[in-house]
Amino acid sequence: MKTTTDLQRRKLLKYAAIGIAGATAYPGWAKATNDFVRVNTSSADFLADVEIELTMNTADVPILSGNKTHVWKVTGKVIKGASDVLDNNDGTYLAPTLRLKKGQKVRLTLNNNLPAQSILHWHGLHVPANMDGNPMYAINSGETYIYEFEILNRAGTYWYHAHTHSVTARQVYSGLAGLFIVSDDQEQALNLPSGGQDVALVIQDRSFDSQNQLAYSAHMMQRMQGFLGEQILVNGQPDFVLPVATRAYRLRLLNGSNSRIYKLAWDDGTPLTVIGVDGGLLERPEQHDYVMLAPGQRRELWMDFSERAIDSELTLRSLAFDVASHGGMGMMGGRGMMGGGMRRGGMMSVSTLPSGSDYPILKIRVAKKEQGSNTLPKVLTPITALRIKDAANADNPKTIALSMRHMSALLNGRSYKMNDVQPDEMIPVNSLQLIEFDNGFDSGMHGMMNMPHPMHLHGEQFQIVKREVNSRSGDSYASVASGLIHNGWQDTVLVMPGEKVTILKPFNDFKGPFMYHCHNLEHEDMGMMRDFLIK
Repeated sequence: MKTTTDLQRRKLLKYAAIGIAGATAYPGWAKATNDFVRVNTSSADFLADVEIELTMNTADVPILSGNKTHVWKVTGKVIKGASDVLDNNDGTYLAPTLRLKKGQKVRLTLNNNLPAQSILHWHGLHVPANMDGNPMYAINSGETYIYEFEILNRAGTYWYHAHTHSVTARQVYSGLAGLFIVSDDQEQALNLPSGGQDVALVIQDRSFDSQNQLAYSAHMMQRMQGFLGEQILVNGQPDFVLPVATRAYRLRLLNGSNSRIYKLAWDDGTPLTVIGVDGGLLERPEQHDYVMLAPGQRRELWMDFSERAIDSELTLRSLAFDVASHGGMGMMGGRGMMGGGMRRGGMMSVSTLPSGSDYPILKIRVAKKEQGSNTLPKVLTPITALRIKDAANADNPKTIALSMRHMSALLNGRSYKMNDVQPDEMIPVNSLQLIEFDNGFDSGMHGMMNMPHPMHLHGEQFQIVKREVNSRSGDSYASVASGLIHNGWQDTVLVMPGEKVTILKPFNDFKGPFMYHCHNLEHEDMGMMRDFLIK
């Protein structure tokens, strides 16, 4: 018996059948559908510089003391290329860390040995539509999918994760996510901290039962807020401690949590020096008292420990902030329920780590004396600012209204369907688009749940043009505003309640469907996800 996903995928792969009128009005659309053929074999004319085999399996790994935890684990093997392009992160549930260079051609063979359909999305990478990990390309257990693409992105901290229709949250939570780090010549010339001083830190929250097994609530209240775990893990480990030397470090932070938003700060009040965001290095370093990190976002920090004493410690914390505005229904009554409601024994209780509360993330311990030679550059990398006047729709921005009503998570009042691209979601290839995300800015938010939404667009990075907040945004916006980073190339933007964020997004090179969605993974699975069709 065919699954619903199989049937929907077949419909999308036969786009011409879902509306002759649409193809007539948009002739390029009919032609573009030829690119949607499912690719499962390698191309003879694609000469890969690097070939990697990735396999998704079930596994048992040590996380807490005692019983091992059953997870879904990706393991990798280098078929062609240097061995250091892949680190399997043995002993953790994290998928392999991949390190590649701009300009390299890579072939990735994905084997699915899981008891379910799955597919991997290369979050932040500029790749063809059929290499992007759209849910319609999900493969069954025992099947293989072959990705082939050139690394077109500038140096940066990217990542990859499961993107399977309606079960992305559960699959990512089970372990299907890893880092994809890109370097380039421009970055290498800056002499930034490298080797052991270039540290990636994946921040996630998880809950465990009495047998150390992952606990995941599928209750509707939990889905509406987004899953909130009761324990913070860093690189798959609880109570994470990073030993450092008395020199400068580059810390790459990824929020790999399903829905939890972090307000990161050093516990001694030292400002955070930010050198990079989702799409790579900023033009210049920025200092912030705290930095907001929403699901899917990455932030790179420069931290110099050269003046710190041996055996001294420093804690990275998530500080308190308001998770909802006070202009409407709020998040089911404020921080208590929506901050971490968990159903146990038929009753709703409050999580030990409510959203917006204060708690430690990781500890840094200065372990040894060591002389470093890295100096923080005053200028990191040139970034050409996109201009509104160059947008194809400069006078008519695409507005995407974010809403949660009647137990649904919607974009412009629409829920996700694989075969439901609307005329306003069709975009000419090689165009620059002006897009607004409206999270209750114009509507007044009445009758809606007022929640932050981290909005992610597949494909190329974008630039933030402006943020606007209405008078009803209240304390929620004030409690996070100083930690929102507006500069640089980004692929995920946190849109607070009562806020409208305007971005400029290029859609270059590749035709086909590219998704836009909330990166609160429970919201995504509930339907807060759509396809743009680039034609």
